[in-house]
Amino acid sequence: MNRNIRILGVGLTLCFCVLFAQLNRVQLVQQEELQENPANNRQVERDFSRPRGSIFTADGTVIATSVEVDDDLERERTYPEGDLYAHTTGYFSFQFGADGLERQYNDQLSGQTTEQQFSSFEDLFQDTDTSANLTVTLRHDVQTVAKAALGDQRGSVVALDPRTGDILAFWSTPSYDPSILGSVNLSEAEAFWNQLGELPGIQDPRLARMYREIYFPGSTYKVVTAAAGLDANALSMTNPVFEASSEYIAPLTTTPLRNFGGSTCGGDMREALRVSCNTVFAEISAEVIGPDPMIEVAERFGFNTTPPIDLPAAVASNFPDSFGAKVSETDGDPAVPIVENTPALAQAGIGQFDVKATPLQMALVAAGIANDGIIMKPHLMADLRNQKGELIDEYNPSVWKAPISTGDAASLREAMVNTVVNGTASAMQVSGFEVGGKTGTAQVDAERPDDTHAWVIGFAGPSGEPATVAVAVLIESVPGAGQQTGGGAAAPIAQAVLAQALS
Repeated sequence: MNRNIRILGVGLTLCFCVLFAQLNRVQLVQQEELQENPANNRQVERDFSRPRGSIFTADGTVIATSVEVDDDLERERTYPEGDLYAHTTGYFSFQFGADGLERQYNDQLSGQTTEQQFSSFEDLFQDTDTSANLTVTLRHDVQTVAKAALGDQRGSVVALDPRTGDILAFWSTPSYDPSILGSVNLSEAEAFWNQLGELPGIQDPRLARMYREIYFPGSTYKVVTAAAGLDANALSMTNPVFEASSEYIAPLTTTPLRNFGGSTCGGDMREALRVSCNTVFAEISAEVIGPDPMIEVAERFGFNTTPPIDLPAAVASNFPDSFGAKVSETDGDPAVPIVENTPALAQAGIGQFDVKATPLQMALVAAGIANDGIIMKPHLMADLRNQKGELIDEYNPSVWKAPISTGDAASLREAMVNTVVNGTASAMQVSGFEVGGKTGTAQVDAERPDDTHAWVIGFAGPSGEPATVAVAVLIESVPGAGQQTGGGAAAPIAQAVLAQALS
């Protein structure tokens, strides 16, 4: 009898230990993962009927707020600007949970942090509205221009302050009206949700393309290749000078890599950036820099790392971390190996092969070059204040990456300014300001050479002073619509956004 009791006791003790371990794993190890999972609606169900703070832009526009309604749920979440900020605010829905800022700052908006609930002794004895209002760094005027300039084209616009990481505009299309999902009309919300879910993933308006989708960056990536060359002391902006050519054949392949439109170009790296010369940058990456420095500098710019933006479910941009084993040394520099996938390395140097980036990542590349080689953490939260207007929290700018030296950044800035003044990015010029840029025309599929993404990245500021805004614009390819170039399609959009941000 005693033996059976002992066995039962041991069994119950083991069960308790397993339960205790699982509870700690869920509460400690998986807490953040579970909170960011869009399928986790527990917090929303807890908070839906509570008072909830509003979200404001930096210039005072209300972009999310709660209103009282004659319904058992008492309140519903509305978004006065419709689809304009949907991919930033996200939604706050009784049925479908929350996304975007609504999820990221749910506890603060709903007043559920310990600091908010017990900010004074009186709070222990009375029921007060502890919710916080969130002010973000977005500027309504710049966001509005970004939407208007992109129009009906599928794509994204990101603008930020390179000195602080403040995001000034964050727009992608197609978008959606999150007010429908925040409504207490649950049948209408469900019908809308199902309607959106029937669309193919890439066409789903809920997809925040500017930080949750990656694309071939094309020739905008050449500034990273140039940075790798400067960092490795493999070349300068003016030396060596590459022979003019219409095609480049990398070692270990017989397939030529050609310039856009079959053009012939060459010269030093500054000139190659100005005209966006594929053959020069393919040779530079494959035979002058080599795989390891290319990988290292890409990762120092933030590739292969999820950017630390204060939004859930951001994705990392990709640069291949291996190009195979060494086959031989190059004739010119024995330190640069020919590897098994050297032809792929040549393509990677011009933003093709397996190189893919979010528009946010490419805006951060431009920002790092503009900001003396320092990339600040991108962020949206400016401050949180209680219903009395008292400060609860505010953001302090901090460094994310330091990919290149101040000197190399200055060389790249000058080359990008030259590309706007005299090259492919001339449509970005803003009167009275210094503007730098790099265009990109990214082939989407070798079987569909005329389907291209149009890109541009850049920065601008008062002449002779630090740049105050960096930008990335992507117009996605439309199958069968023909080639669209960064200089012709994307640069005018960037110009409109830069001009408004600088005003």
